[in-house]
Amino acid sequence: MSLNARNYLDSARPALEREVSKAINAAINERAEDIVLRVGELLVAAATGRRILILFGPPGAGKGSQAPKLVETLGIPQLSTGDMLRAAVKAGTPVGVQAKAVMDSGGLVGDELVVGVVSERIAQPDCGDGFILDGFPRTMQQAKLLDELLAKTGESVSLVVALQVPDEVLTERICGRWIHQPSGRSYHVKFAPPKSKAVDGSMKDDETGEPLEQRKDDTEDALKSRLGAYHEQTVPLLAHYDRSFCVSRVDANRPPPEVWDTIAGVLPKRRKP
Repeated sequence: MSLNARNYLDSARPALEREVSKAINAAINERAEDIVLRVGELLVAAATGRRILILFGPPGAGKGSQAPKLVETLGIPQLSTGDMLRAAVKAGTPVGVQAKAVMDSGGLVGDELVVGVVSERIAQPDCGDGFILDGFPRTMQQAKLLDELLAKTGESVSLVVALQVPDEVLTERICGRWIHQPSGRSYHVKFAPPKSKAVDGSMKDDETGEPLEQRKDDTEDALKSRLGAYHEQTVPLLAHYDRSFCVSRVDANRPPPEVWDTIAGVLPKRRKP
């Protein structure tokens, strides 16, 4: 490099550095809000480390017996949209008030409101270590809205547990169920019959002797419709979460203890106190 060229660069360097500095500062200022928000999200995620689970399973797959074990093992609450919605309406939360207005008018609560109810609930102290979403999301739109909600705090779904049982097995399980309505005690004509069946073939509650009943949606026709809807909804949802490598499909056509052993083997670690 010639002496003249070097002298020119030396003289131009301060001005060039000032211009570069201005450009960098302008870019930073333009994105400052986004940068601060993202840093906040990462700090919250690092501080909480919440375990966020989704539990999927068709009717009769055994969610009712496995969910309490998840709650006990992980020390986090199980949340269903029905319970959350009723609680929000009863408490008169902002989203609950909106949902009540929709229901009072005979309308269906939309995905945005449902996710709003979820947002309120998972901000409660008992969800500080995480939570289990039972049967939610139900649609792809709900899944995308949930992803967006969690992304605001730098979080994502940790694990999706999908209980899988052949439809023909579910039909036998569900259509054989009998219920004592006042107490909620459950029997099965084949697997857990009441004492009265062996005596005179009747279906009566063991404790009260009162007649047992079958739920209206525990018939083969009703179950066929419910299973069809479940498969139609959950197949694309599982494919959605498969992209995040967080889905664990569990063969639930086994004794409950064996099913639990499989689930326990894929659970995220419980955070140390």
